[in-house]
Amino acid sequence: MKIDHLGIAVKSLAAAKAIYEKLGLSVSSEETESRLELLQPTSENSTIAKFIAKRGEGLHHVSLRVPDLRAAVERLKNDGVRLVSEDIKVGAEGHRYVFVHPSSAAGVLLELVEAAG
Repeated sequence: MKIDHLGIAVKSLAAAKAIYEKLGLSVSSEETESRLELLQPTSENSTIAKFIAKRGEGLHHVSLRVPDLRAAVERLKNDGVRLVSEDIKVGAEGHRYVFVHPSSAAGVLLELVEAAG
């Protein structure tokens, strides 16, 4: 397993992108070794909007790339790890993912992701 991306909740994609670019970091959706994923609320009631209202802007989740998501989910369930949902979801670029509940990951929301294909 290795880090796929860091999901960062922000109020404004444009403002956050400018800040990270000033720091010399690239913010894009291209597949690279690891990346920053900026998450802007899509509505007032979205998950990201609720996160920002409760905790402010900042780190939302850490995403770990796994070679076989279904096997990883089964292993975690057998080990008593709590998942946000046991349903494997498909992302916009065809990748598959599931979230590990923070109560099972030392307070961090972990996303396990398997590349499309």
